[in-house]
Amino acid sequence: MLANTPVDFQQGTVTAIDVNNHKITLDNQKDICYDRLVIALGGQSSLDFLPGARTHAIPFRSLEDAYRLRDRLKTLEQSDRDKIRVAIIGGGYSGVELACKLAERLGERGRIRLIERNSDILGPSTQFNRDTAKKALEKRLVWLDLETTVADIQADRLSLDYKGQIDNIPVDLILWTVSPIASPLLANLPIAHSERKLLKVNQYLQTVENPSIYAIGDAADSRDQEDKPYAATAQVALQQSDYCAWNIWASFHDKPALPFRYQPLGEMLTLGVDEAAISGLGLELAGPLAHLTRRLVYLYRLPTLNHQIAVAFNWITQPLLSLISE
Repeated sequence: MLANTPVDFQQGTVTAIDVNNHKITLDNQKDICYDRLVIALGGQSSLDFLPGARTHAIPFRSLEDAYRLRDRLKTLEQSDRDKIRVAIIGGGYSGVELACKLAERLGERGRIRLIERNSDILGPSTQFNRDTAKKALEKRLVWLDLETTVADIQADRLSLDYKGQIDNIPVDLILWTVSPIASPLLANLPIAHSERKLLKVNQYLQTVENPSIYAIGDAADSRDQEDKPYAATAQVALQQSDYCAWNIWASFHDKPALPFRYQPLGEMLTLGVDEAAISGLGLELAGPLAHLTRRLVYLYRLPTLNHQIAVAFNWITQPLLSLISE
């Protein structure tokens, strides 16, 4: 994507941000100076909030996490266990989608629990998608623990707290899909933070105490005109990036900045191998047709033709390879 562009790509981990001297430092000790800085750091798994989580639970945010899950599933499937007991902590988008996929993969051997501390799953979702997801979970015999928190995690069990009643649940696999927390790097910046340690930004996505620094996505405490925080979704972050790019350009060319205005374009989620739910822009769709529509929209939204061809080829060949390997 960046080939043949004037973008100078630097691969590395940012270890420090010096807002006074307009400088960032990478893990290779290289310093990079800036006139404008965009902080778009994604969130990090909140494993340290619960005893035993970092040791015994597998997060689901990176490719490395996916490989860990794949290897653990293979080990369990090749074992002589009659049942494979899986607990998924967090009933947001990732937790619901993962529960449906695992229930289908494990079939009759699977015993899937989805644990959510709130009174319902998919908090920021539409009612249609929420209801469709519940039906999908019920169809796949996924046990749903609402208004339930996890008190403790051990290698082979969970302690669940439901309204003060503690139950110990045996498990073979624990997956962590709880909402992420802000990067620790943000907490050390001398800039106003929210209670969740996100950077407070104004309507132009500038940090409130340093207009040369912008924050978007999971790093930003961005709010609508009613002072309600935007949901931490890719759709919000993508729209913020367009406004942010314009406003940075405008700051160098004496043009007016644009206040961020989020346009909800609907949401899509997968519910198993060939089912999905779509709602938005007056459309409500569920089942295989929603799954096909979601794939076509996803393909259309990929940034380049090469990406579209590669993904489409993978979709076509993956089922064939699965049949051959069986």
